[in-house]
Amino acid sequence: MTKADLIEEVSRVVEMTRKESEVIVEAIFDSIVRSLRTGDKIEIRGFGSFRTRQRQPRIGRNPKTGARVEVPAKKIPYFKPSKELKDVVNNSATPSAPPAPEPMANP
Repeated sequence: MTKADLIEEVSRVVEMTRKESEVIVEAIFDSIVRSLRTGDKIEIRGFGSFRTRQRQPRIGRNPKTGARVEVPAKKIPYFKPSKELKDVVNNSATPSAPPAPEPMANP
């Protein structure tokens, strides 16, 4: 799914114009990015959490020349899915489908 697909889906579900949906999606993404830049953690219950991780400086290699290159320390965004999201992805075709009832045994 692309960002444009997400905007179209929001537009369809909430019955808004595409432009209004685009503003909503952009506001959500901007809020997440702004929070990560300031070092905050974002937690969306039932979906997952976003945070940053610090990478240490290291010595890498240029794949073309093989020369040693110093890679500086940096922060990287990290997403950790919730247990609920993992379960939905692994056990169900649709996220809103209730689990199938167990068949009753005949006595």
